[in-house]
Amino acid sequence: MIKTFAAVSLAAPLSLAIAVSSGAAFASATAELTEDRVSEFKTAWGEGIVAIGAVHSDGGDYEAAAREHISTFYAYEENTVLFKPTLASEQQFRGTFDEALSYFVGGSISEDGGFAITPFTAVRWENEGTLINGDTALAMGNYYFTTTDGSEVKVEYTFGLEQMADGDLKIVLHHSSLPFTPS
Repeated sequence: MIKTFAAVSLAAPLSLAIAVSSGAAFASATAELTEDRVSEFKTAWGEGIVAIGAVHSDGGDYEAAAREHISTFYAYEENTVLFKPTLASEQQFRGTFDEALSYFVGGSISEDGGFAITPFTAVRWENEGTLINGDTALAMGNYYFTTTDGSEVKVEYTFGLEQMADGDLKIVLHHSSLPFTPS
């Protein structure tokens, strides 16, 4: 069953997205890992991507915004992260914080143009399903990035989340790709 979640748009600064992501839904080490928490986490992740682009468009410190986003949502500081970004082909996998940063804002990897600085105005989710086992969750489906001209870019995703010792959810597996188009 496909669950569709409302589009998320962020007109406020990145600090709002970070405040959402570090709120009570993620902060309690005793909080049960539920589909609702996973959905809230994905929504906040999407808001963070939108915020990075907004900071870039406004001439702000988008690299700092991206660093905060990666620290908030990815487990690079706590665990191994398996990250296969959508638009990576020469260096397909981004196993370090700095490699993820390069993907999101451009930098040390030549193929990286800065995915998160595009900018996008919203992210809409269609979840195919979520599996929860103890302190881990797997979610799969599509997300749609809304561009500044109002069109949507469909991306297929799989997120593997782990609830850290402090109760925060973090991504330990992120695979995304553009849909297959038969020739």
